[in-house]
Amino acid sequence: MKRYTARTALLETVMIAAGAVFAFPLYVLVNLSVRRPADPASPVALTMSPTLANYADAWQAAGLGAALANSAIVTLASLVVIVIVSAMAAYPLARVTSRWSRWTFLLFALGLLLPAQLALIPLYQSMRDLGLLGSVWSLVLFYCGLQVPFSVFLYAGFLRAVPAEYEEAAAIDGCTPVRVFFSVVLPLLRPVTGTVAILNAIFIWNDFLTPLLYLSGSAQQTVPVAVFQFVGQYVADWHLVFAGLVISVVPILLIYFLMQKRIIRGFAGGLKG
Repeated sequence: MKRYTARTALLETVMIAAGAVFAFPLYVLVNLSVRRPADPASPVALTMSPTLANYADAWQAAGLGAALANSAIVTLASLVVIVIVSAMAAYPLARVTSRWSRWTFLLFALGLLLPAQLALIPLYQSMRDLGLLGSVWSLVLFYCGLQVPFSVFLYAGFLRAVPAEYEEAAAIDGCTPVRVFFSVVLPLLRPVTGTVAILNAIFIWNDFLTPLLYLSGSAQQTVPVAVFQFVGQYVADWHLVFAGLVISVVPILLIYFLMQKRIIRGFAGGLKG
C-alpha cells in the first residue's frame, strides 16, 4: 500500500488550485445570473437574495426558445453531413497508400491552416448570390465546409490504428466496398465519431460571428446572437446576459458530460495511430 507523501500532497494542492481557477468563471456566471438588477454588490460576492426571474425575462425578451431551436437545427444538420462526408473521405485516404492518397490528405490538412476569416467576404457574396442569407441553411453549408478538414484528420488518424482484417473478411464473404464501409468500418468508428461530434457541436453551438453575419436582419437567430441583443452601445442588461448564457450553456454541457468518455477514447485512438 502506497504511503501519503509530501509529493502527493503537493500534487493534490496543485490540482485543487487548478480546479478552483477553472471553476471561478462558472461561479461568477451563475452568481450574476441570479442577482437582482438593483444589487450593487461586487460580482465576486455571493448573491444573498437570488432570484430566478432573470431566466424567465431572458427567455422571453431574447426569444431563446426559437433561438435554441435554430441552434439545434444548425448543429444537428451540420453534424450529420460532417460525420458522413468526413468518414467516407477519410476511409480511402487511410487505407490507400498510393501517392495521390498522401497528397489528397495533405490537401485536407491544408484546410486546418487557412483561417476562415480570409474567405468571409467571398463566402458572404456566394451566400447572397445563392439566396441563402437569412436562412439557417447558409450556416449549415458554411460549417460543413469549414469543419470537414478537421474531422477528416481525426478519422484518418483513428482508421490507421484499426486493423484491416475486418474489412478483408467482409470482402471475402461477398460484401461490396460500400457495404463494408457502412456495416463494418462505420461501427468501428464510434469512439472517434463521438469525438468528432462533440468537438464540432461545441464550436457550431457557440459560434457568434457567422450567425451574426449571415442571419443579420432576419427573424432567425441562434443563441449567441440572441443573447447579444442585451448588450447595447451605452448600457447592458448584464443580469439578463448572464441568465441567457447559462441557458445556452446547459444543453451543450450536458451532451459533453454524456460523451466525454468517447471523446477521450477517440483522441487516444487517433494519437496511437
